[in-house]
Amino acid sequence: MDIEKMLEIESLYSQYASLLTDKQRDIISMYYDEDYSLGEISQILKISRQSVYDSLKRSETALKDYESKLGMIDKMKQIEIFVNSIEKCLCFDKENKENMTLEIDAERVTQLKVILDEIKELI
Repeated sequence: MDIEKMLEIESLYSQYASLLTDKQRDIISMYYDEDYSLGEISQILKISRQSVYDSLKRSETALKDYESKLGMIDKMKQIEIFVNSIEKCLCFDKENKENMTLEIDAERVTQLKVILDEIKELI
């Protein structure tokens, strides 16, 4: 199995699993999380291997469609970038919190306002 695809589906699943049917969630979970083969899943669920395959493909397509329409994963990535920018702007040292410095001048305040406005647009 392609690692990139597996990571993509797991990321999509963590965000949009509640939008899938119970059966789709079960099949995705068994295939990607528990590493069952299509044949093993078909035996467990007492359905044909082809039905498992079809359901898996429909589920993957649905997850990708949800992301293309809602864009939640992309928004979370952008927010993470903005939060990192805020930390840089505030001279926040994540590794050594005891020695964190806070130096804010007018230019940094302006930068922070711009970053926060961009975050607000995402929300």
